[in-house]
Amino acid sequence: MSQTVELLWFTGCPNHPAARAMVRQVVAELAPGTAIRDVDATDPATAASLRFPGSPTVRVDGRDVDPAYVDSGDYTPRCRLYRTSSGLRGLPERRWVEDALRDLTIEPPRT
Repeated sequence: MSQTVELLWFTGCPNHPAARAMVRQVVAELAPGTAIRDVDATDPATAASLRFPGSPTVRVDGRDVDPAYVDSGDYTPRCRLYRTSSGLRGLPERRWVEDALRDLTIEPPRT
């Protein structure tokens, strides 16, 4: 099964390097060989076309890894905060990235 993992960010995001490292590590462990598309959404037109909710954003096959994500319709390049089990953080929970990748690696039952 072919997967697409995207890391969207904007220049100056202090959490972008940590997000990149986490995504690379999770992909290496759970979906080796899967390409990570690194997307600079600094330009407002690019951010709008990507429906960019803030930096960093991780998507697996086009879906945000945050299970509670709701599109606000505001795609201004800016930092993103996540409501995690540890409170508001600048990174998604590692578990969310793992779950998103696992959901895609489980093949549907054949009937």
